[in-house]
Amino acid sequence: MEIVGRGFLARSLRPISHLHPDAVVVLAAGVSWASGVSEADFTRERDLLDSVAARCAAEGRHLLFFSTASSGMYGRVRGPAREDDDVTPCSPYGTHKLALEERLRSSGAAHLILRLSHLVGPGQPAHQLVPSLVDQMGRGSVTVQRSASRDLVDVDDVVRVIDRLLAQGLTGTTVNVASGESVPVDRIVDHLQDRLGLSVVREYADGGSCHQVNVDRLRALVPEVEDMGFSPDYYRRVLDRFVSSVGLISG
Repeated sequence: MEIVGRGFLARSLRPISHLHPDAVVVLAAGVSWASGVSEADFTRERDLLDSVAARCAAEGRHLLFFSTASSGMYGRVRGPAREDDDVTPCSPYGTHKLALEERLRSSGAAHLILRLSHLVGPGQPAHQLVPSLVDQMGRGSVTVQRSASRDLVDVDDVVRVIDRLLAQGLTGTTVNVASGESVPVDRIVDHLQDRLGLSVVREYADGGSCHQVNVDRLRALVPEVEDMGFSPDYYRRVLDRFVSSVGLISG
């Protein structure tokens, strides 16, 4: 398969690229930061999607596009958010990703849309949640939003899911890829503090988003997720693997 992009997810997908035909194009490039993104960044990703989708439509290729299952997309949904819910994004990032989904659906290209939760793994950008928390904690203090929670999922598990979904040749489908468990960030800090053996000062700020992602469709399409341990304690394993993989010293 052809992978467009050179970032965290693109690199993680390379080991399975030979398992899928050249007719599959994976768009793993674009905006990966839910805040602090300029309109120029949004425009760049929109233009890239238009270009790749047009090429896929002309060549009869199948395009895999990564959207978001973050609060920016689902924050206003009551209850666990499903792929077929009517959503009203609550951030510029969520609005941008939903608009890209709609452009892809009208492009004429065969496609699969995956709404990803918060991926965790070695080599991910420093501004993302877990490496940012670890960096702050290493400097002795961390800022936690009181109402913030996140659905963490290990990038290796995401790659396994993508491998299974691509093998099915799904077209015109949108799938949430998440654990289905929303974990308070304060609890994430608890576990990291224990694993890193650190004494950290916490500074609390008001605000933060909390939502839950429905993964019924994912479980139906990829029964193997049962072996991935998605459960209320799954985030602990995700964090443990991150700490071990990047060589951090635990207490």
